[in-house]
Amino acid sequence: MKILVTGAKGFVGKNLVANLRNIQEGKNRTRQNLQIDEIFEYDMDSTKEELNSWCKNCDFVFHLAGVNRPKETSEFMEGNFGFTSEMLTLLRKYDNKCPIMLASSIQASLEGRFADSEYGKSKLAGEELLFEYGEVTGARVLVYRFPNLFGKWCRPNYNSVVATFCNAFANDLDYTVNDPSTELEMLYIDDLVEEMLNALERKEHHCTYGNANREYCYVPKTYMVTLGEIVDWLERFKALPDTILMPEMPNDSFQKKLYSTYLSYLPKEKVKFALKMNTDERGSFTELMHILNCGQFSVNISNPGTTKGQHWHNSKWEFFIVVSGHGLIQERKIGSDEVIEFEVSGEKIEAIHMLPGYTHNIINLSDKENLVTVMWANEIFDSNKPDTFYESV
Repeated sequence: MKILVTGAKGFVGKNLVANLRNIQEGKNRTRQNLQIDEIFEYDMDSTKEELNSWCKNCDFVFHLAGVNRPKETSEFMEGNFGFTSEMLTLLRKYDNKCPIMLASSIQASLEGRFADSEYGKSKLAGEELLFEYGEVTGARVLVYRFPNLFGKWCRPNYNSVVATFCNAFANDLDYTVNDPSTELEMLYIDDLVEEMLNALERKEHHCTYGNANREYCYVPKTYMVTLGEIVDWLERFKALPDTILMPEMPNDSFQKKLYSTYLSYLPKEKVKFALKMNTDERGSFTELMHILNCGQFSVNISNPGTTKGQHWHNSKWEFFIVVSGHGLIQERKIGSDEVIEFEVSGEKIEAIHMLPGYTHNIINLSDKENLVTVMWANEIFDSNKPDTFYESV
């Protein structure tokens, strides 16, 4: 299959092309039924000759090219209607009836705050042109009206409020929220790309809008969120290097995808951040990350020949996972003399439960090498209620 992507260097185009290449190069194992031979990337620096050749030879068109922020209002119609007309004329010239996916916008509804949108009018004109083309030629046409998009590689201070805010928070820039209660429908770029790949496999989702007698396509996974909520989440993300508190982000949630987006705007100097190492003659203990409602991860480094721990908990439980060195873990039930022991080594990584009601320790058996242990506790340490009591094993 030979695929033409117009607007290939734009936000959606870059993400789509990168994933098409993954399929082409056999890196995406979830789309093994797709065979992609060539990807024709059309953008502003492409020639008319290239467009002519690509329209002749393509087997599928992702028509993403469009004008969002023109200098003159008239450029909306020229860019969003005129170029579509030019491309369809070339496809007709070669009697190429391949499927065409069109990236339109919710502004094409011309409803509510979009009623007088010149951009919306140009997008609606492009939709109608494509629908008519499909009726005349019999070509399969897939028209998507995108809501607000967000994700990696999106240009800030352009047409995505999420990109603008993420860039501002990541780079300590000023930003303005006119009305925190403003609610937006958000579509994540990876969900959009998955839908476009579905379209290649004839698995797209269909719908109608209002009284329209046209059948459109849509991405079934979007999020309704306010500007205030977006800012609140970004404030938590920005504070994470200081708090080491990872907020609860359920699978497939908006906040999880927002965090991925935020990370893509971090400057080099913020990609790493220091953690507080608590050191003494025995070695060090460093809390790595607190996870809201899911406890904390830490790393413990024991110097050669040292013993650490020697305490017990009423309710807290932990996992000790030795990743380097050679050690011994001992546990004893409070009120009992019986000691259970586990010899541990980084050569055979195992997880050892630290049982509630059992005092426990960890001993570095080596006289030369450090013992490195990753530790997980089911709750974040609370100095006001530590649930930690000294007692030798």
